[in-house]
Amino acid sequence: QVRLVESGGGLVQAGGSLKLSCAASGSIFSSSAMGWFRQAPGKQRELVAGISGGGITNYEASVKGRFTIYRDNSKNTVYLQMNSLKPEDTAVYYCNSIAAATINVNWGQGTQVTVSS
Repeated sequence: QVRLVESGGGLVQAGGSLKLSCAASGSIFSSSAMGWFRQAPGKQRELVAGISGGGITNYEASVKGRFTIYRDNSKNTVYLQMNSLKPEDTAVYYCNSIAAATINVNWGQGTQVTVSS
């Protein structure tokens, strides 16, 4: 089982930037499709960005052009660069493999992102 540790969240003003990191244990990381998810209060967790083992990316419409997901397989780490942040981006952000997220298992503690207006 892969262990995931998210970091990099914080409080930022609207228009600011944050970079989230997700360190993963486990030898299968480099071949696993990974995603960044977020859950705002009172809302369901949603996928905001995904990256395949080969580096193909996809984004939820509201973050496209502002967020960038990338990975460093040598460090077993996936990142989320978030620019032009908006108050509606406020949420707890999680990373997970797409496979584990599909069956709702193996979630880490997440990292809180708060964007003030």
